[in-house]
Amino acid sequence: MAGLHSTQPARVEESEPLRSDANLAGRTADPVPAPRSEPVDAPGGAVDIGTTAPPPDGSPSRAAQQAVEAMYRAGGRLPRPSETRVMIVANQKGGVGKTTTTVNLAASLALHGARVLVIDLDPQGNASTALGIDHHAEVPSIYDVLVESKPLSEVVQPVRDVEGLFCAPATIDLAGAEIELVSVVARESRLQRAIASYEQPLDYVFIDCPPSLGLLTVNAMVAGAEVVIPIQCEYYALEGLGQLLRNVELVRGHLNSRLHVSTILLTMYDGRTRLASQVAEEVRSHFGNEVLRTNIPRSVRISEAPSYGQTVLTYDPGSSGSLSYLEAAREIALRGAPARQEGNQ
Repeated sequence: MAGLHSTQPARVEESEPLRSDANLAGRTADPVPAPRSEPVDAPGGAVDIGTTAPPPDGSPSRAAQQAVEAMYRAGGRLPRPSETRVMIVANQKGGVGKTTTTVNLAASLALHGARVLVIDLDPQGNASTALGIDHHAEVPSIYDVLVESKPLSEVVQPVRDVEGLFCAPATIDLAGAEIELVSVVARESRLQRAIASYEQPLDYVFIDCPPSLGLLTVNAMVAGAEVVIPIQCEYYALEGLGQLLRNVELVRGHLNSRLHVSTILLTMYDGRTRLASQVAEEVRSHFGNEVLRTNIPRSVRISEAPSYGQTVLTYDPGSSGSLSYLEAAREIALRGAPARQEGNQ
């Protein structure tokens, strides 16, 4: 790790950028031909500046479903998990694409036909915003579930643009929840019990954690089995990651023996820079099989989508960011499925 921190920031290379699996998949399966400005779905995760078409009007996008159908034709339909997979998206370092990863992976799996619930556990409510869910102070939210013991089913809302995707929103009230939970009995397992008592069938639950390692994040780690860590391909990318891994070990040892780091996703990847390639190499050599083959490119479209209350899947289905998240979701689904299920709905 020390070698990564001592490296000087890299300059942009003029040579052909490295190619990634996700962009190769996008190049062969792109179902949405559209006029683009340069670069066009640049290989290797180069900066994606999106299409030249105007932003969508917010209605459910048939183009997003066409992108999924093209991937079905290329690689078969995705398996459904035999039981609900609860996935905790965590990184105490801010600005790594944690919320972006949560909502886009969830939307990708829903477009593949899964039933997916996003639980917004960050008081800022960014996941709720990105999914177009109202989360002002009067809206029933995950705060009411944790502090007031309200059933999870009473706060869950359907996401308008993606069938099969649901959200339990966060409100600003959640900012005080850690203090209010201190004196509550079994405070670390409040979320776990709420999910266990949720009666609607779900294939995946994604929990978007705050950028800290407090009681809210501990609740998430007790509730699920799989930790997903987004890591940005930037300088100091691994700063603070050791503490997160130590907390995972502590929770596994004392509160949840099933907890483990199942997935590491490289985000904000720009294959034109030496630094991005070096960070990717460091992460892959250190974590091995937990790292997805797919990298998420640095993308203007991914950044713009939340301001329209959408994921990039419906905002710009043909962009490299959208296709990369679809491919990353595909990897996650195939990794968690028994071999006998592959190829089945």
